[in-house]
This record gives sequence, structure tokens and C-alpha cells, in this order.
Amino acid sequence: MTERSTVVVVGRPNVGKSTLVNRIVGRREAIVEEKPGVTRDRKIVPADWRGYEFDLVDTGGWLPGGSELDQKVTKQSEAALTNAQVVLFVVDATIGITEEDAGVADLLRRTGVPTLVVANKVDDQRHEAAMWDLMSLGLGEPLPVSALHGRGTGDLLDRVVEFLPAPPDLDEDGREIEDGEVEDDGRRAVFSVALIGRPNVGKSTLFNRLIGEDRAVVHDLPGTTRDAIDTVIETEHGPICFIDTAGMRRKSRIDEGTEYFSMVRALQAVDRADSALLVIDATQGITHQDQRLAERIDVAGCPIVVVMNKWETLDADARADVVYQLGQKMAFLGDAAVLKVSALRGSGVQKLIPALESAIEAYHRRVPTRQVNDVIRKAQQAQPGPHGVRVMYATQGAIDPPTFTLFSNKDVPPHYMRYLERMLREEFDLGATPIKMRVRKRSE
Repeated sequence: MTERSTVVVVGRPNVGKSTLVNRIVGRREAIVEEKPGVTRDRKIVPADWRGYEFDLVDTGGWLPGGSELDQKVTKQSEAALTNAQVVLFVVDATIGITEEDAGVADLLRRTGVPTLVVANKVDDQRHEAAMWDLMSLGLGEPLPVSALHGRGTGDLLDRVVEFLPAPPDLDEDGREIEDGEVEDDGRRAVFSVALIGRPNVGKSTLFNRLIGEDRAVVHDLPGTTRDAIDTVIETEHGPICFIDTAGMRRKSRIDEGTEYFSMVRALQAVDRADSALLVIDATQGITHQDQRLAERIDVAGCPIVVVMNKWETLDADARADVVYQLGQKMAFLGDAAVLKVSALRGSGVQKLIPALESAIEAYHRRVPTRQVNDVIRKAQQAQPGPHGVRVMYATQGAIDPPTFTLFSNKDVPPHYMRYLERMLREEFDLGATPIKMRVRKRSE
């Protein structure tokens, strides 16, 4: 399989980069709000146009001369250019060229990466005249776009794909090849792990430690991470996708729109993840919000590993107290692994992947059909289905995660489905790994 191309969206804060990303992918992937500085980390989302598939990278606002946090965000934007095939340089056409715009243009000219100047906020033909001032940036003719309303985005994408290699099923002119087929490469789904926790407990520091690079912006300001960031790394257990999320606070303390959408993204990451690392600041003990987050992860069906961060800063008495609190407040997690680490120093982090090993193994497990039916038959003998419900045949149709299909004579009530799921989980030692259950009715 050929490597996906990368298209990077850059520009100073509040010019509409995230709005453009959302418009291109056709859904609200990036958080958008009418104030600068909302996007801070690099966010990579898959996109496609006319058969071309590529990764679209949303970056934070470019402010190299700003605060320490601004400079870190700027470095993330610069790092995104490393593997870019095309750069979309977004400029607010209604304001014109600012000093920051000129600085970004100067850097882009030095990189030599193909760059398209996107004159955003050109909502109609009357505003097109203002975009020609952008020619002085020295990056070619600007393309008029209204990311908010969608005007000009199709023409923009037509220009983008001119710089990308033709996909396997297209000819060099971008036309579809009749009868062309792209075969399934047989890849397994990637096991995903979400890093969840309250603000400022060290999730992004741990995330960077796990993936081996400064992929997420780390700063001592609570709420630095605004969106869920995915990165896949290769391990001895196969590829693992780590998802860094925004810190989650109680709803009563969420007082701005951006933070609300950050929380929504984090909850979505929990729902789609196959496992979760609940990161807790050991210096603050087990808080009520830590407990609530653990309950939320448990309800989602994610295998959970509790990560006690900043452990090295505690003395013996404080450590014993935290362990006691954990047993009292999170007993419902059962045998969940608990690791004591220092994300900043790296101590104990090497134990995280092995702690996930059993969940990863169960995620890829395939059970012979005969054994599946034996378990279902014994379960029905021990507890017959209500109202004459009977499962006549069952099979595992897929892995990643294990997916079982039940052929029944009637609709299976939810409580009985949970019973059958529990029997399968216990018999095949699937632990807390998420499994999918599907029912197909078959006439008697």
C-alpha cells in the first residue's frame, strides 16, 4: 500500500484554518470558535477528493514572537511541514497581509514545499478584489475561498490534488480506470488507547513520552490540549494508536464553548477507543472527578489501566494514602492494572505497553465456531431465553474487536444479550476488551 500524502494547513491565529479543515472533510473534526488560539496541537484527519486520499493536518496559529505557549504551538506548525506534499497557507482576505502573514510566507518560501495561498472569507465576488494584495507574499496567485460557506473549496481541492501522486485506481490524468480494483491489503485494525484525565495531570507529557517525540504541546497551563490527537506507533505487539485528549472537568466548571467541545471530543475518544489510560496526579490523591472519569470509562466497556503520575514526588506515607484511596474509591474497577510512573522523567512508562498486552491479545483473538456454539448452547441450557427466544447458531464474524453474530428465532432482549456476552467473555478470557454482538432473526 502506498503511503498517504500529507496536506498541511497553516496560518496565523483566527484566519479560519479549522473551519477550512471541517469544510474539506465534511464534518466538525476541528474545534472552531471566534477567537484566536483555539487550535494548539497538530490534528490529522483523513480526507479525499476525486479518488485521491490524503491526510489533512490542522495546525495551531503561527505566532513565533509570542509567549512561551505561542512559540510551542508555532514549533508544532513548523514540524508539520516536514512531510508535507502541499501546504495551504490561509490568510484573512478581509484584513490583508499582516506582519505575521509575511513571516509565515517567508518561511514557506524557504522550505520549497508547494504552497497554495488561500484567501479566506471571500464570501462573494465583491470581496475578490481585496485578495490580489496577497500576490505580494511571493507564493503565487491566491485562491478565493469562503471556508464558512463552502465557496471555492472545490476549486481549491482541484488544485491540491494536482500536487499529489495519482492513486492506484486512477490514471495520470485523474480519470477512473474502468474495471480497476484495489485489493484489500489484509491489514488488521489498529488497537487504540485513549489517555484520559483531569486538566494538567500530565497526559500530554506521557503521550509524548510514549510516542518518542514532542507530538503534543506541553505547558503548565491547564487546558492546553483542546482536541483529541491520534498517533500510531509500532510496538512488539503490533501498531498501537495513542489518543491524547483534553482534560475533563465537571460540567458545572465548564464555562466556555471551546472547553465544552474539548470535553465532547474526549468523551468521543473514550467511546471509540479499545482501551484507556486513566492518568491521575498522585500528588492530589484520588479526586471525585477522577472517580467519575473512571466510571465513564468503565461504562464505555474499555479495558482500563490506572496511571498514577508524578509518583516520584511522594514520600512513603503519601504513597500509602493514595493506594488506600484508590482501593476505596475505585473498587469497581476490579483487577485493573495500576502503574506508578513519572511521565516527566520516564520512570515506569516502559510498563504501560506490557500492561495492555492481554487486552491487545484479546482484541485480535479468533474463536472457532464450534466453541462459540458450545458456549451459547450451555448458556441457554442454564438460563433459557425469555418469551421463547432461542439462539440457533452463532459464529465469530470478525476480530479487532471480536465480533459475534447470533442467529435467533426472535429479537433478543438487551438483558439476555448481556448475559450471553458475559458467558462468551468469561469462557474465552476476553476480560474487559470491547466485543460486538449482532443478531439476525431467522424464521423457524
